[in-house]
Amino acid sequence: MNPKPLQGVVDNDLLDATWFYEVADSFAVMNPATGEDFAWVPDASAADASVAVAAAAAEFPRWSGLAARERAKVLFRWADLLLEHRADLGALLSYEQGKPVAEAIGEIEYSASYVQWFAEEATRLYGDTIPAPASSKRIFVTKQAVGVVTVITPWNFPMAMLARKAVAALAAGCTLVAKPAQETPLSAFALHRLAVRAGLSAAAFAVVAGTASAAIGEVLTQHQAVAKFSFTGSTRVGRLLAAQCASTVKRVSLELGGNAPFIVFADADIEAALDGLMLAKFRNAGQTCVCANRVLVDAAIADEFTERLAARVSALRVGPAFTDDGSADDVQIGPLIHERAATGLRELLSRAVADGARLVGAEAVQGDGAWLHPCVVADVRNDSELAQSELFGPVAPVIRFRNEAEALTLANATEYGLAAYLYSRDIGRCLRVAEGLQFGMVGINDGAISNAAAPFGGMKQSGYGREGSKYGLDDYVETKYLSIGGI
Repeated sequence: MNPKPLQGVVDNDLLDATWFYEVADSFAVMNPATGEDFAWVPDASAADASVAVAAAAAEFPRWSGLAARERAKVLFRWADLLLEHRADLGALLSYEQGKPVAEAIGEIEYSASYVQWFAEEATRLYGDTIPAPASSKRIFVTKQAVGVVTVITPWNFPMAMLARKAVAALAAGCTLVAKPAQETPLSAFALHRLAVRAGLSAAAFAVVAGTASAAIGEVLTQHQAVAKFSFTGSTRVGRLLAAQCASTVKRVSLELGGNAPFIVFADADIEAALDGLMLAKFRNAGQTCVCANRVLVDAAIADEFTERLAARVSALRVGPAFTDDGSADDVQIGPLIHERAATGLRELLSRAVADGARLVGAEAVQGDGAWLHPCVVADVRNDSELAQSELFGPVAPVIRFRNEAEALTLANATEYGLAAYLYSRDIGRCLRVAEGLQFGMVGINDGAISNAAAPFGGMKQSGYGREGSKYGLDDYVETKYLSIGGI
């Protein structure tokens, strides 16, 4: 199956005609559903990144000097444009990332919600007046933009991850340079195009996409003009980038790997828990940092829960988002991002089965290319490779526990601490376990925890810093103390 030309799927106003021709110094963008290249974009270098940072530094005084309400007007227009073009943006995102079109459009709306939220917060960047130690003095605390921000974003939510970083920085008065994942650069370019149309200058928000990831990363983490760096991606890469930032003592925020436990107690509403798990585990084919990675189930209900979960998983509709006849609106699970990801998971599953785990329902080890049918795996040990790996795929390992204390111990037995979920009707248990979980975000009888009004971020090896909410501006501002005497 050949991908339908994007000119026939997406509004040409969002496209660059050069994407459809391979030229020198360009790299290919692949459709994960077919494995075929369908677009080519300029392959930026480290020198290009340096030029973008210098331009952002030159633009910073003008953008930060605008009244907060003027910045907010631009951001509100940006949000409106995202929503106006949601269908086209969703199709573009689906083509390069593989997720179903409905999910992709949902990501555009999610992105717009962050732009709207921070447009509002731009006018609420308040300071403080502190009682002075003498009547002749006044003490004020102000907040001002840190300066140039650089960001590196992943391929799993290419629009949302960039939007929520970029808009927080811009709302605070910063300028920024972004490097999207080379698998999914088109969404970033479309986001940038609409930002410029909304009133941002190209220098205030620049996108640098390229295959020289290490060299570009060195510029974004070590350039003297950069004040703050933000990264979403693997813990391994995050450690390296944070170390590079240390040479110039940059402010850093990291949203790294996850291994979210999904705990189901015997007194839970099983139907509600299944609903929450299907949402938390299988969105974007399980390729999310907050997806349920380990399903911890009370032994008293484990058999029933596993069978009911397997029945739901086996019924998921798997397929490409686009067919020769157009968009496949009923698809629920698309391909993984590339064949390597699927092959790695198939091999991991094979080792788990050889080690005593048991596939329930779909035979996930079958398949080829980037495709992997969702599956449930029973009889999994919490210390196994399957349970301790960040799966990033539609695989749900089920682990039994005997009591509340064991459930909490098993849940916390990971280096990661991003998200966790628990289901119980006992409010006391919910509060005890939530407080004991070593994770930055906890869903209690809730499988959908992300929203613009709430702080998104983790603990332990899952990183530091928060995105979204009123706390999301903290990493983009300096807190300045003014002491005025002689009054």
